[in-house]
Amino acid sequence: GNAQFTGPSSISFDFGKNIAGLVSVTVGDSSSPDASLSLTYTESSTYISSQSCDGTRGPQFDQPISLPVGKGPNIYSVEREHERGGFRYLTVTNNGNTNIDVTRVAVYFTAAPQQDLRQYWGYFHCNDELLNKIWYAGAYTNQLCTIDPNHGVATIQKFKSAKRDDTLTWFNNVTIANGGTVLVDGAKRDREIWPGDMVVQIPSVFVSTFDMGSVQNGLTALLDLQHTDQQFLDMFPYAGYPFNEFNDMSATYHMHTLIAVAYYFKYTGDLAYVKAKWSHFTRGMAWAIRNVDSTGMMNVMGNNNVGPNARDWGRAGMGGHNVEANAIFYYALNQGIILAKLVGDSASVSAWAPVASKVKEVTNSLLWDSNVGLYKDNENSKIYPQDGNVWAIKSGLTTSDAQNAGISAALKARWGKYGAPAPESVFNAGTPAYIAPFVGSLELEAHIISGNPQNAIDLMRLQWGFMLNDPRMTGSTFIEGYREDGDLSWPQYNSQGILSHSHGWSTGPTASLSFGVAGIQLDSDQGKTWTIRPQLGDLTEVFAGFKTNQGSFNVEIEANSNGDITTLRISTPPGTLGSLHLPNVRGQLASGWGDGKRSVRSRGAVRRSESDGPGIFLASLPGGDWHLVLDN
Repeated sequence: GNAQFTGPSSISFDFGKNIAGLVSVTVGDSSSPDASLSLTYTESSTYISSQSCDGTRGPQFDQPISLPVGKGPNIYSVEREHERGGFRYLTVTNNGNTNIDVTRVAVYFTAAPQQDLRQYWGYFHCNDELLNKIWYAGAYTNQLCTIDPNHGVATIQKFKSAKRDDTLTWFNNVTIANGGTVLVDGAKRDREIWPGDMVVQIPSVFVSTFDMGSVQNGLTALLDLQHTDQQFLDMFPYAGYPFNEFNDMSATYHMHTLIAVAYYFKYTGDLAYVKAKWSHFTRGMAWAIRNVDSTGMMNVMGNNNVGPNARDWGRAGMGGHNVEANAIFYYALNQGIILAKLVGDSASVSAWAPVASKVKEVTNSLLWDSNVGLYKDNENSKIYPQDGNVWAIKSGLTTSDAQNAGISAALKARWGKYGAPAPESVFNAGTPAYIAPFVGSLELEAHIISGNPQNAIDLMRLQWGFMLNDPRMTGSTFIEGYREDGDLSWPQYNSQGILSHSHGWSTGPTASLSFGVAGIQLDSDQGKTWTIRPQLGDLTEVFAGFKTNQGSFNVEIEANSNGDITTLRISTPPGTLGSLHLPNVRGQLASGWGDGKRSVRSRGAVRRSESDGPGIFLASLPGGDWHLVLDN
């Protein structure tokens, strides 16, 4: 309906979910040619205000956008430079003494500019509706974090020396990459390309929207910013333009860029791109190897975010023989070896393999504490970090399944009311730790790799359930992080209002539910080879699937209350080859979809387990449709 603003007055709109775009206001009449409305935005209900928006930079909040509406009945729209990247709440205010009739308020949605917003390539459904919402909230978060590259954030200053109650001008009008779409870290903030975020985002984007074009554009922008100056020779930036101009450097984020290249290839099979960027990759790996000291481990120069390459995701204590940095290094080396073989660079394979072997040997010798059952941050630390321990499992730096299981149990023992804390986030002794969904996303992977899917499922319900359902959140996207006591703050930020409530590094559950719980795993690029290894935990029903350039992957799985699988149907692309792992199941695999939702009956080839003991374990399984037939 219509609303008449008579003198100073305001109306706040709740869109019901986090959105992004350009606001337009349809005005019927106004009493003065000087009539003007102001617009304020916020992702969180905490910062609904007629005087300021939530923040995008610095300790201050953002200024309202003034919208002159005094030229008679018309549609008045904000300029494109003031599109807002993330907001659930919009407040329209008349600060003057004029009368203004407003007949309509609309938002032109600008996120995911080249996607069909309803055409997901992947899907997930299970018998736990919270987990279903978490999967789709992760997918939607990354859609909000997909923007027109010409509308990145304008970083006018890194810090603002002004009173906290001042407001800052803000603009989203900086070109941060080529192309028509790009994946960034956050919808509202930073609207920049961050390689650490991409390590979580790329798998989750793949299983949902498969928007690899946005990934490639962001990745190319990072590679093109590789340093040629002597001080930072061959380093990739901590973040893309314009943040890179501050020359903050990070050893870990440098290696995240290498990993992002490997992920992009795995999900697209775009070997031509890898070959075209191979000199960037080898130079980047050379930088990492130059930082290996006489111990055989990477030695990160600097400490506590101060020094030549000690920046990270917001943790304290980065420096020296850090376990997180060395585990990431080990993972990057092994991903690089895979790529080097594919591009025919045997010299790099020969050079990198012994470095990786030595990193694993020395890290376990120097940093593993068998009494605690965790890796310590470095040889002189009393901190047993979340990030280093989850990366140790993810990277294969650990030495046994028993070690993985022990780390998984030790990490779970530290959970609190709101999720998994990161003790390495404490800068001042005696202060609370923070919960970093970036690291938590990787912890989900670690639990699944360790054979503890229930830990991963429980953490999703606990931590991501809080992020989805707390009334201060958007109910649709995932926040950047918060304190372990539930306070919405972050260690480097001196204003809670600048927290991003739509942050790509928090979207790990989307990939973990598809790859880990549903168990559709790609063993080589595009799923030319694959493994189906469901790990349902306490779930009794899981339907999931996604597409690659090879074709579609789909599974339907049902289990009884004891966790025993009673129904399995799988569909993989013809011409591919895979394996199946179903422990504690007695039966055989028959060709065809069976009596599932596709209602295709076929009883051709039959495959029985290729190993002794309870379970079905098959290798060299041709792509196609198969279903489980239980023994009587």
